[in-house]
Amino acid sequence: MYGFILHAHARPERADDFERLFRAYVEPSRAEPGCIEYHVLRDASDPALFIFFEVWQSREHLTVHTTLPHMRDFHEKRMEYLLRDFEIREIEMLRPSSAGA
Repeated sequence: MYGFILHAHARPERADDFERLFRAYVEPSRAEPGCIEYHVLRDASDPALFIFFEVWQSREHLTVHTTLPHMRDFHEKRMEYLLRDFEIREIEMLRPSSAGA
């Protein structure tokens, strides 16, 4: 398994646009082969901070996800939404995912 937590600091004036954009990606991403967990969270005290929690069966599954047209398009335009680039922390799953349990 491959997992990570990603922090996205949106420009305050674009935070709602960023949320709308990624809300539309959640269910299709969850349906992709290899997706175990896919969550987009918005910080309660800082509404411009978004936290992604993703777990994939492998890095290869994540690579396929990131090469989809909508993800490539977003990656090219991401700084229109963000104050600074993503902060990504790889994580080690200490227990199997509870998804589907």
